Amino acid sequence: MIVPLTVALGASPAQAASCTTSTGPYQKQVEKFMGRPVDGKQSAADCKAIQTFQRWHGITPTIGYAGEVTWRTMNTINQQRAAGKNPNAAKACPTNKGRIACVDLTRQLSWIQDGAKLVYGPVPVRTGRDKYETRTGSRKIYHRNINHWSTLYDVRMPYAQFFDGGQAFHSVGVSMYNPPGSRGCVNMRTADAKAYWNMLKNGDDVFVYGRKPGT
Repeated sequence: MIVPLTVALGASPAQAASCTTSTGPYQKQVEKFMGRPVDGKQSAADCKAIQTFQRWHGITPTIGYAGEVTWRTMNTINQQRAAGKNPNAAKACPTNKGRIACVDLTRQLSWIQDGAKLVYGPVPVRTGRDKYETRTGSRKIYHRNINHWSTLYDVRMPYAQFFDGGQAFHSVGVSMYNPPGSRGCVNMRTADAKAYWNMLKNGDDVFVYGRKPGT
């Protein structure tokens, strides 16, 4: 599955009440990503477009400022698009283990492969925030609970598949680009978490590598 831009500028939530006139440090990069004229100067139209993106993904403050978090999110989406249908081109995820779920923290991507054959994904994921990083390395799924309830954080974790201590694949109801991230789990969209549930089992390999931007 090629990762799409996830937000159509004409289908946004209600606009924020205020809009900054300040030019951000990533103005040109953000303008290019949004398909705006790339002049490096904040305009009312630029601000509204950036606000739409920020509101869709829960980036605050939602004032249309082309700051670090907004550009970091857009850059991650650019990297996901570039991965296309060959996310393991660099062979960073092992191809000698049969079925394996790969998690690339740098690009915030996950996929399932059998040897070198891609069988699902890549899909966007939301991994651990700073100080709660998703741990890297080779792991195995050891516990599954389709309707798990976290007593630690008092939240539902549907389609939970644990692979490292309390860290698991599971679905969430927020954008995969919602900052700052999870508390270590690999968050997924519901359809992707359900697909992982149907395709994986206890004992299957998981490989996590890279480093999430901002951690």
